[in-house]
This record gives sequence, C-alpha cells and structure tokens, in this order.
Amino acid sequence: MKNTHLADFFRKVLYRKGRTAAVSATARKLAVIIWNMIVKKQPYNPPTQYLFLDQKRKMGLIKKMKKQIGKFEITSEDLGIVTTNF
Repeated sequence: MKNTHLADFFRKVLYRKGRTAAVSATARKLAVIIWNMIVKKQPYNPPTQYLFLDQKRKMGLIKKMKKQIGKFEITSEDLGIVTTNF
C-alpha cells in the first residue's frame, strides 16, 4: 500500500541507503512488528508518520529547552508570555 507508515519508512531508507537496504530494513521492521504481536501479545498501533532527522532535532531542542526552563524555575511571566483564562 502506498499511503502507510511502512511505505513512508521504505521511501526514507530508499533515499538514504538505496533499494536493497530499504527492502531489507522494511522486511525486518515488519518481522519485528509481527514478532511483538505474537510473542508479547501487543496490539499493533501504527505510528502516524516517521519524523525526518531535522524534525527529530527540532523536537529534541524543544524538549531540552523545556527541561532548562523547568530547571531554572522560570515562569511564563518571566519570559513575557501572558496567558488569559476564559
């Protein structure tokens, strides 16, 4: 199927490593999914999409910034962000 998360994964690996590696990686991913369903009796919950490397970096940066804000106990007022509750 063309519009699935496995197809997105295949295209991502295909772009980086080539067709042979993409087929092998997708087959392994499918085998791991099936193994987890059978052995661990986990229901299959497909991800909505796979994030590319730049998206992963942005998410990591946001997580790090939130951690720093929590570490220094900075409030939204300190940052100049005003929230209104209705």
